[in-house]
Amino acid sequence: MYVLLSIRPVFLYNIRQDLSTEITVFNLQIFKQLPRRTVWEDVASPLGPLTVLASDNGVHAIAFESDRTEQAKTNLPRAVNHPIINTAAEQLAMYFNGTLKVFDLSLDLRGTDFQKRVWKLLLEIPFGETRTYGDIARVLGNAGASQAVGAANGKNPVSIVVPCHRVIGASGHLTGYAGGMEKKKFLLAHEGVIQPTLFG
Repeated sequence: MYVLLSIRPVFLYNIRQDLSTEITVFNLQIFKQLPRRTVWEDVASPLGPLTVLASDNGVHAIAFESDRTEQAKTNLPRAVNHPIINTAAEQLAMYFNGTLKVFDLSLDLRGTDFQKRVWKLLLEIPFGETRTYGDIARVLGNAGASQAVGAANGKNPVSIVVPCHRVIGASGHLTGYAGGMEKKKFLLAHEGVIQPTLFG
């Protein structure tokens, strides 16, 4: 049984605000919080184009191709040799070719305090390992907050780098993923958690 790195338990947060069923990296609240100089660029991957949003503050989002992603791009300028996006592209390429297991990127995550606590714990899940929603809820100091953890997990804006794909159901079954279940299976197979033949 894996044990998450402990942090100081936090009991006072509003779980209800994190129970939204909408799962999207470009929810309106986060999009409105992006710095004015946010730019985007598409990065090739085995899972299709990944759109990276960043400013001088860091990476704000890495999103799979979707109508909502395309809509967000129309409201932002395209990057021109942006150093943070260039670094993200290089590290994503290394991750997919198997030469990088730990990302080292500047991140600027926008969300509620509870969401950011969950995302911080996601960053502590090592390559090739998984945790359950209950594991994360217990580290946060509220074992009954699994549903809220799931909602925060679903609103993670930085796919792959903040590894929400490494969170599974209590029974060990794979659960929902904003990019789609086939992408989650691909990522977990790439990291050696499941066998590729299970979904080939």
